[in-house]
Amino acid sequence: MSRLILVDGNSIMNRAFYGIMGSKMLMTSDGIYTNAVYGFLSILFKIQEDLEPEYMAVAFDLKGPTKRHEMYEGYKANRHGMPDELAVQMPIVKDILRAMNISIVEKQGFEGDDVLGTLSKEAEIKGMDVTILSGDRDTFQLASDKITIRIPRTKMGKTENEDYDRNRILDEYGIEPEQLIEVKGLMGDSSDNIPGVPGVGEKTALNLIRNYQTIEKLYNEVENNPNLLDVRGKLKEKILDNKELAFLSKQLGEIDRNTPLDIKIESLRLQEWNKKEVYQLFKYLRFNRFIERFHLEDQEELLAQEELFSKKVIHHKEEIKPVLDMITKENQMIYYIAPKENDGDLLDKEIEGISFYNSKENVSYYLPWNEGNRKVLKPILENNDIKKIGYAQKEDIILLKKYKIDFAGINYDIKIASYIINPNDNKYTIEKLATHYLKLDINSINEEDNEQINLFDVKSEENIEEKKIQKSCMKSYAIANIYLKTLKKLKETNQEELFYNIEMPLVEVLADMQYQGICVDKKELIDFGNTLKEEIQKLTKEIYKLAGEEFNINSTKQLGNILFEKLKLPVIKKTKNGYSTDVEVLEKLKKDHKIIEKILD
Repeated sequence: MSRLILVDGNSIMNRAFYGIMGSKMLMTSDGIYTNAVYGFLSILFKIQEDLEPEYMAVAFDLKGPTKRHEMYEGYKANRHGMPDELAVQMPIVKDILRAMNISIVEKQGFEGDDVLGTLSKEAEIKGMDVTILSGDRDTFQLASDKITIRIPRTKMGKTENEDYDRNRILDEYGIEPEQLIEVKGLMGDSSDNIPGVPGVGEKTALNLIRNYQTIEKLYNEVENNPNLLDVRGKLKEKILDNKELAFLSKQLGEIDRNTPLDIKIESLRLQEWNKKEVYQLFKYLRFNRFIERFHLEDQEELLAQEELFSKKVIHHKEEIKPVLDMITKENQMIYYIAPKENDGDLLDKEIEGISFYNSKENVSYYLPWNEGNRKVLKPILENNDIKKIGYAQKEDIILLKKYKIDFAGINYDIKIASYIINPNDNKYTIEKLATHYLKLDINSINEEDNEQINLFDVKSEENIEEKKIQKSCMKSYAIANIYLKTLKKLKETNQEELFYNIEMPLVEVLADMQYQGICVDKKELIDFGNTLKEEIQKLTKEIYKLAGEEFNINSTKQLGNILFEKLKLPVIKKTKNGYSTDVEVLEKLKKDHKIIEKILD
C-alpha cells in the first residue's frame, strides 16, 4: 500500500529549534544559525528511514491573516513573533527541500494544519496510509484507521517518536479523534488564544463530550432538561452564559479539510535529489555528517570538474589556425565529431561540427563542418602519424567516409577501453562514462531556464546553437580526461596489449564491414534464430520449474530475490541496488544449485 508522509513544517522547525539550543547552537561560517534546519532534517530522515514512503509533502504557514482571524480578532493575539534566529532558517530549509525535490505546500489565508488536513483526507479516500509528522496535538483530530499522527520529541540532539492513530486516541481520551474538536470548543486553547467556556478545563470537557458526543447535543440537553445530574450549578451557568464562545471556539479549533489546493496527490511522489544542490547547501551549512551519510562527497569532484570546464575557453566559427597549430605541435588530436541530431541509421547521418581539446591550455575549439573546414582538415584526418584519441571511432570512420575522407591514425577509443575495464556494463555512452570517471554531468549543458521561449525569437535559436557547441566541447574535454583515467587502469590491470594489439585494430575492420555490408544466408540466419528461440523457451521453463515460480530472468533484482532469498544461495557480492548476479558470481554458484547452469546457458 502506498504511504504518504505529511510534515507540519513550522511545528517541526520550532520543535527542532528549541531541541538543539545553548552550547549546541549550530551556525555557518558567516554566523547564520542552523540548529533548527539540522534538527528538522534529522527528524525527516528518521521518519523516511522508518516508513520508506513513496510520497511526501511539507506544509508551512504563510504570513498574513487567515479566515480564523476574520472570525475572531483575538485569534493567536498572544503569540510572540518568531525568534530572529529561527526566522532566518526558514528560507534555508525550504531551499533544501526543493533541492531534494520534496513538495512544499502553502496556501494564503489558511494554516499549515488545514493543508495537512486536506491532503490527508484526499489520500485516505485513495486508500493510502498517511503519517502526519507534527509537534502539535491539534492534529490528533485528523487521526483515523489510515491516518497516524507522529509526535517527535528532541532531547540532547536525539529524537524519539510517539504514534497516535484512532485506537490510541480512543484508549487515551475515550472519544473518537474528530470529537477532540468538540473538546477544544469547551476548554479552549490558551496557546492559540481560543477562549472556550471560561472555567471549563480538559478533564471536564472530556467528560462532557464522552457523555454528550457533541457541543450541539450538550446544549440541547442543558437547555431542555433541568434534571441533568452532571451539568448543574456553576458549571451549568458557565455553559449557558458562554454558548456563543463555545461554538466560536469549536470553529476556530477545527482543521479545514476542504482547503482549495491546486495540487494532486500524485505530484507529491518522491523523486531523485538534485545531489549537486543538496551537497552545496550541506557544505555551506557544515552538515558534514549528512554529506557522509548520503555519500555526497563525490559531488565535490563533480563541481571541481564543472568549475574547470566553466573556465575553459571555447573558440569557434573560423578559428581554424590555432587548431592546426595545436595538432601539428602535439602530433595528437583529441576530438569529438558531433553528428546532426536525427534518428536515422548511422550510414544516413551527417556531421554538424567537430571539437578539439588542448589539455595543456584547457582550451576547446569548435569548427562547423563546412566545405572550407573539411578541405583544411582532410590532410590531418587522413594523416596516420597523428594520433587520434576519441569516442566510438568506428562510427567516426563511417561518418567521414561519406565525405570521401579515409580516417587514419586512430589510436585510442575511450569506449573500447571502458568496455575492457568493465565488460559487464550494458551501456557505454559518453555521458555515462563522463559521470562514472569524472563525476561530470554532460547533460547539465541542456538545462534551460524556466522562462518561456518565443518561437520567433532569434536569440533563442542562437542560444540553442551555443549550447550544442558547448556540449560538443564538453565531450572533447571529457574524452581527454577519460583517456588519462582509463589508460592508467589498463596499465594497472595489464590489459594494454589486449587493447592496442587486438581491440583497436578491429575498429577499422568492423567499420569497413558495416560500411560495405556483408552477405548472409537469410534463411539460414532465420532458422538459426528460431532454433535459439526454442532453446531459450525450453531453458526458461526449466528455470521456472527449479525456481518454483515464474519471474523475469533478465531482471537482476528479481533474479537476485529468487537465488538469494528464496533458494538461500550464498551471497557472493552486493551492489548498491541489491544482489549482484553477474557472470562471475553465477560461475561461483554453479555447484550450489542446478538452476545456475540453466541461467548461464
